[in-house]
Amino acid sequence: MTQKVHPLLIAFTVIVFIFLLAPLIIILGAAVSDTTYLTFPPQGFTLHWFQNAFDISAFRRTAITSFTLAIVGTGISMLIGIPAAYALARYRVQIPKFLGNIYVLPILIPEIVLGFSLMKSVAIGANVPLMTVLVLAHALIVLPYCVRVVGASLNSFDFSIEEAAVSLGSPRWKAFFTVVLPNIRAGIIAGFILAFITSLNDVSVSIFLTGPGVSTLPIQLLAHMEQFFDPTIASVSVLLMFVTVIVMALVERTLGLTFLTK
Repeated sequence: MTQKVHPLLIAFTVIVFIFLLAPLIIILGAAVSDTTYLTFPPQGFTLHWFQNAFDISAFRRTAITSFTLAIVGTGISMLIGIPAAYALARYRVQIPKFLGNIYVLPILIPEIVLGFSLMKSVAIGANVPLMTVLVLAHALIVLPYCVRVVGASLNSFDFSIEEAAVSLGSPRWKAFFTVVLPNIRAGIIAGFILAFITSLNDVSVSIFLTGPGVSTLPIQLLAHMEQFFDPTIASVSVLLMFVTVIVMALVERTLGLTFLTK
């Protein structure tokens, strides 16, 4: 016997879906509007603003910078986060619990404070190039996501499997790469995706660490909006949404979205 769903629950679900999808629909409508200013509902239909987004050299240059920062910063955070998550899960009895909270500090500290501190102490104080500081900053702000997501996978991993491989003669480092990592692949990929998207859309930290010749796409969008309130901003936002959809589609194609729940 099937249980009847209450109408109020259905209505609440519909409202939530509308709340989540409405901003995306508004941005898409504004991006194809045949006007010189942002408006919704769209007045006419045109793809001119998408072409304009590619024609602006500043957008092309900063998009390359943003994707480079997201890939390199996320890669560094994964190199640090995976061993850290492994140590916290593997030796949870020996390691004090407060050490695990250290990796959450970049989330707890306001990003404005973090960005200003890096600018004052590293970019200006140590005279480190802005691009290098940006890479370090992005690796720092996404590190908690890598540690927590990978750590969640390790918490459900049976380390007796690793011990069995070691007892059969496999070096511990080889057991880590051939036994542990393949079993937590889902957590690693999920952590990478979450960290990558967070880094790609960061504004609060990056705005303190950009300067002449070095900027990110979100910062450039803000600068463009101050001078031109046209649908180009919406078109770039739509393109970024498509990038996210493509990434998720590739994950679904190769692994299936069900890996996130394993």
